[in-house]
Amino acid sequence: MWLSGSIVVVVLLSGALFAATRDSSPPPLDRAQVGAIASDVAKKAIESAQSAPAPSAVAYQQILPSLVEIETERVSSTGDAAGGLGAGVIINATGSIMTALHVVEGATAIRVSFVDGTKASATIASTDPKNDIAVLEPEHGPETIVPAVLGGGGQVGDVTYAVGHPLGYAGSLSAGVISGLNRTVTVKSGKKLTGLIQFDAAVNPGNSGGPLLNRSGQVIGIVTALANPAAAGDGYFIGIGFAVPIGTAGGAGNVPQK
Repeated sequence: MWLSGSIVVVVLLSGALFAATRDSSPPPLDRAQVGAIASDVAKKAIESAQSAPAPSAVAYQQILPSLVEIETERVSSTGDAAGGLGAGVIINATGSIMTALHVVEGATAIRVSFVDGTKASATIASTDPKNDIAVLEPEHGPETIVPAVLGGGGQVGDVTYAVGHPLGYAGSLSAGVISGLNRTVTVKSGKKLTGLIQFDAAVNPGNSGGPLLNRSGQVIGIVTALANPAAAGDGYFIGIGFAVPIGTAGGAGNVPQK
């Protein structure tokens, strides 16, 4: 009997200790205190977001080491020398460069410039005329070769970036969205290109052959054309550009896809 009573006392004491502990907890916060804590959390979140780089800046830094400037020399129909400018992107560890075929087609000389300032002559290694794609092999690459990261397909409305050398302004980035998929356009030669990505990031002469990126800086296409209804056909941006999907373009250089 005495033992049983002791057990009861212990249980009761435990209950009393629990009650004492519970009763000593801090009082609930009032509305002003809650508001102050919420404001502090929101302020820290805003400061953190402001200090983080923009997605476009992240994408640009991702592609920059792989970006190539392509200069060409041609003989015009009048027999005079003519130059051209385009862009390309390093696609493998040996320094092969993917670009648009029309950038280098018919060129008597091709020179490529890498982001570290290295310059080299280049030759055409393979072509895919149906899709306006060419792969170049430079005489030598930059000191450090950084292949681009290739991505998958995008969807209409996805943010996208075009990077190239429009009108000679090297290493320029423009932003927009994917406006359409599986488009067909007729280029100056009269050839039809099919299955293209339509986008509204600004592109101009010098962008051709450059990469079209997703928000992570992965290459999802190779810029090939822009729509221009002007009678003169100047080829300057009016709001609609086109790119060959990287899944299609990769076939020219046997580039493995994700």
